[in-house]
Amino acid sequence: MTTKAGTTAPVLGIRALNRATLARQLLLRRAAMSAEAAVAHLVGLQAQNVKPPYYALAARLEGFTPEDLSGPMADRRVARLVTLRSTIHTHTADDCLTLRPLVQQARERELRTFRRGLTGVDLDRLARLSRELVEAEPRTLAQLREALLAEWPDADPQALSVAARCRLPLVQVTPRGLWGRSGQVTLTTAEHWLGRPARPAPAPDDTVLRYLAAFGPASVQDMQTWAGLTRLRDAFERLRPRLVTFRDPGGTELFDLPDAPRPDPDTPAPSRFLPEFDNLLLSHADRARVVPPAHKGRTWKKNQAYRVLLVDGFVAGLWKLEDDALVVEAFDRPAKRQRDEIVAEGERMLATMHTGTAYDIRFGTVRD
Repeated sequence: MTTKAGTTAPVLGIRALNRATLARQLLLRRAAMSAEAAVAHLVGLQAQNVKPPYYALAARLEGFTPEDLSGPMADRRVARLVTLRSTIHTHTADDCLTLRPLVQQARERELRTFRRGLTGVDLDRLARLSRELVEAEPRTLAQLREALLAEWPDADPQALSVAARCRLPLVQVTPRGLWGRSGQVTLTTAEHWLGRPARPAPAPDDTVLRYLAAFGPASVQDMQTWAGLTRLRDAFERLRPRLVTFRDPGGTELFDLPDAPRPDPDTPAPSRFLPEFDNLLLSHADRARVVPPAHKGRTWKKNQAYRVLLVDGFVAGLWKLEDDALVVEAFDRPAKRQRDEIVAEGERMLATMHTGTAYDIRFGTVRD
């Protein structure tokens, strides 16, 4: 349930929330930090597909090249596994070994959906057997499923593979995830891949502070949406003496770190090309701070997310790469100054991500 703040807490308008969030997300100005440091600061990057984390960092980091992320991934300092919201994220090695234990209860709850297909399956034994299998040799889900079916032939095949994924922190091994490389999804445990044991789950309080540093100011419900967890109110209450509070325009209580950046609402916000599934759009219960009400729902179609264009800090259109062109689909006709800025940012993105490939930049019609 959303808590309404007391009338003494200052109100932060939508533009103030937008600028604060952009600053935390490294989108108000590009940051001079390593890709690995940025992945840690952002508490991971959503990565159902291989390319989005690279585009996400290109929009956020000064001087970024795809090798800046591909290198740490190849060196096993960064890896891909299921964590927050039961989706694949790119995390630092440290976060692979701590955040996954933090969200393990949510993965256990996820298993309840598949309980009919797991009748008679000893889940502890399944976890032990799965660990032995993938640590002996990285395996695809199909290979793992086939081996588990030999033990439980009457179980639902999909339920068996979901159970293994939920019970174990399964990392997608390289070359999957490397820029410019291809490879099927092959899995082993995070502990085996990273060469060290999992660490105890961090206290929720520690993760609250990290979330606010990357996504604040935010409500309890915002963080629960980001993490895919429930019952985080107690952690916020324990931290209340160390935090400051605000209200959003609807009266919802927002928490924040006292010294975190909260720029003036009129601070200029540059255009940015963001990938599908970017954290900026998925990490708050109320997304009005980045998605204007008029454009709500226009960045998705069924289960497909589109690549998003930010103008003046807010979602203002979509973009796609065709064979010979970067096509920008603005929701509203941009002013000439904005159009010039979009083109300049597009040229920068293309030079960063597609060196040596010639693309035109043209404005197209927004898809229905």
